[in-house]
Amino acid sequence: MKVLMLHGINHNMFGKRDPVQYGTVTLAEIDAQLQALGRELGAEVESFQTNSEAAMCERIHQGFTDGVDAVLINAGAWTHYSYGIRDALAILTVPVVELHMSNIHAREAFRHHSVFAEIVRGQICGFGIDSYLLALRAAVSAAQRSLNEAGAKQ
Repeated sequence: MKVLMLHGINHNMFGKRDPVQYGTVTLAEIDAQLQALGRELGAEVESFQTNSEAAMCERIHQGFTDGVDAVLINAGAWTHYSYGIRDALAILTVPVVELHMSNIHAREAFRHHSVFAEIVRGQICGFGIDSYLLALRAAVSAAQRSLNEAGAKQ
């Protein structure tokens, strides 16, 4: 099973940026924990981070072409306004789980709305690095169900 983890804008600054909201964990540490849990769950996790909205859309398209089994996305601020990323995600036919380290619903009003909410399988937020690990568990479970259902139809 292949899971694509998409890290959005400013996430390369985790560990330095706003430790009150995001803690001191770095992106490399997040990716290492995702890799370790992925191995336990029988999934290969590939991570991608960019500060370019176009590059994010292109990586989503590549995930579709590559046939990934699930996608995790923490798009950061793009969550609240990027219809381009939303439309790219809508192309996917696999489970997509949106996640955030902070509780976006307990923050500034503009962060309460996700333009992805209508097209993702679910959203996990507010648990710090555990949001990533919970999202991976949810995505793998959903992908396994989808694969089982597809196999049962054959």
